[in-house]
Amino acid sequence: MSGHYDTLETRPPAEREKALMLALPQQIAHAKQNAPFFASWLKDVDPASVNSRAALAKLPVLRKSMLGEVQKKAPPMGGLITIPIGKARHVFMSPGPIFEIDTDELDYFRGARAMFAAGFRPGDVVYNTFSYHLTPAGLMMESALRALGCAIVPGGVGNTELQLDAIAAIRPKGYVGTPSFLKILIEKARELGKDISSIKHAFVGAEALPPSLRQIFVGAGMSCQQSYGTADLGTIAYESAAPDGSISGMTIDEGVIVEIVRPGTGDPVPEGDVGEVVVTTFNKTYPLIRFGTGDMSAVLAGPSPCGRTNMRIKGWMGRADQRTKVRGMFVDPEQIAEISRKHPGLGRLRLVIDWVNQADIMTLKVEAPTPSPDLEKAMEGTIRTVCKVGGKVEFAALGSLPNDGKVIDDVRKYT
Repeated sequence: MSGHYDTLETRPPAEREKALMLALPQQIAHAKQNAPFFASWLKDVDPASVNSRAALAKLPVLRKSMLGEVQKKAPPMGGLITIPIGKARHVFMSPGPIFEIDTDELDYFRGARAMFAAGFRPGDVVYNTFSYHLTPAGLMMESALRALGCAIVPGGVGNTELQLDAIAAIRPKGYVGTPSFLKILIEKARELGKDISSIKHAFVGAEALPPSLRQIFVGAGMSCQQSYGTADLGTIAYESAAPDGSISGMTIDEGVIVEIVRPGTGDPVPEGDVGEVVVTTFNKTYPLIRFGTGDMSAVLAGPSPCGRTNMRIKGWMGRADQRTKVRGMFVDPEQIAEISRKHPGLGRLRLVIDWVNQADIMTLKVEAPTPSPDLEKAMEGTIRTVCKVGGKVEFAALGSLPNDGKVIDDVRKYT
C-alpha cells in the first residue's frame, strides 16, 4: 500500500535521532520522579547525562524475565507505573503471571502506524480475532484500529463456523489475529462453502509467519503483514511493503528506542550481529527504560525500500532464554515447574515445541513411574490451565530424558 502514516516516518535519520535524544533525559527524569521502581533502579543516574545512545547503554537492563518478581514485591504493577492503578482503563494478566495496563490515551499501544502500513484505512471494517479475556491482545489491536478510524468486529477466538457466518454477513475488509487461525478460517470456509473473499488485508502477529504460510494468504487474495511488539511495550517494529510489494525486515516504531545487545549483558552489538532486543519507550504511564525483551534480532543495513527512514531489524529470530511463544502465548520454564508440582512423584519434564502442518504443536514429555490414561488426561488439563494453551502428554521411562538443563526444547523449523 502506498503512502505513509505521517511525516515522522520519512524524516531524515539525523533529525529523528536528535528528537529522541532530546526526549530521552526527560523520560528518565519522569520515570524516576513518578514510578517508585525506577526511583530505586536508577537512583544513581543523572537523567540530564543520558542524552546519547552511548550514555543509554551504560544503564542497567530490566529484563522481562524479572517482571514477575518485581511485581510480586508490590502487586500488581511493582511500582513500575506512574499513576494509581485505579486510574488505568484496563488491568491485564498475561501468563507468568505478568500484569499490564492501558489508559484512555488514543492508540496507547501505538499500533495504528503498523496497521496503516498493512493497508488498513479509516472506514474499513476489520475482524479482530485476538482474545479479549485477561490478556491484552484483543484490546491492543482494538485501540489501534479505533485510532485509525476503523470499525471493529470483536470476533475473539474459537467458534470457527460462527465466525465464518459473521464474516460472510458483515463483509469485513481486514483480518487481525494469529496466522494459524487465519489459515483455519480459510480452510474451513472452503470446506463449508462460506464466502470470506471480502478480506483483502491481514495483519497478523504473536506467531511465526514463514514464507509458505504467507503464500497461502496471498493465494487467497489477501495481502499479509506482521508486526512485533509486547504487551508491556506496545508495537516495537512492523513490516512495510516496497512499491513492488516486496517486504524486507521490520521498521522500528517512531515511539521507541531499540538497541540490540549481547545476550546476558547490556552491551550493544555491531550492526548486523544477532543479539537481544532492548527497548526504551516514551510511554508516560508505563515508562520502561532499557527493557530487555528476551527476543533475538539483528539490525538490517540501509534504508527501507518502502520510503520509511527509521532503523530496520530482521524481525523475531528466537529467544535469548528458554522462554518461548506457542500459538501467541509465552511459555516459560517456571510454568513447567508448576505443572510438575501439581503432579508429584514424576521425574524430568521436557516441553518440546514443533511446527507441523504450519501449526505449533506442543508436547510435554514426562518421566512417570506409573503412566496411565487418567494421569495423561489430568496433565493435559493442567497444561492448558497453567500455560493458557493446549498440549499433549507423552510418557517416557524414568531417567530417559536428557540431563542437559533444558526444560523447553523449541525444535521448530519454518519453511
